Amino acid sequence: MATSTPLHLTTTPRLPLAALGVLVLVTLMGVAVVRWLGVGGGGEPTAPVLQARSLHFDDLPDGGIAVRDAASGQVLQTVAPGTNGFLRSAVRGLVRERKRQQLGPEVPFLLLARSDGRLTLQDPGTGRRIDLEAFGPVNAGVFVRLLPGPPTP
Repeated sequence: MATSTPLHLTTTPRLPLAALGVLVLVTLMGVAVVRWLGVGGGGEPTAPVLQARSLHFDDLPDGGIAVRDAASGQVLQTVAPGTNGFLRSAVRGLVRERKRQQLGPEVPFLLLARSDGRLTLQDPGTGRRIDLEAFGPVNAGVFVRLLPGPPTP
């Protein structure tokens, strides 16, 4: 018969566990207070709009995209198939959200040039927006060409 040595149970020190528990509790309470007071959750204030244009992006049978002014119906630009990846991906993301919310293409997108230099593509249907200047001047320039004219300060 084999003899076994008693297992020594190691206990976790209670002080570090208590300190971690207090840290988690204080963190949760801090987050709750900040949310309750509404501190810091508003983002950047919105600058006045200098220019705006309502746009429709229509898929063409050949894989291209027709960019139309929503007010006049005029085609502003035709994007050839396989080109202009930034415009395609920006619009595709907004359209995907519309489909997820079961919205159609009836409501035009808004392209907004603001007085602080920001350029925004906004979907009034879903409330989503893309701050285009965050992707650099070359990518934002693709959309600047769709504005009605030179911005006025």
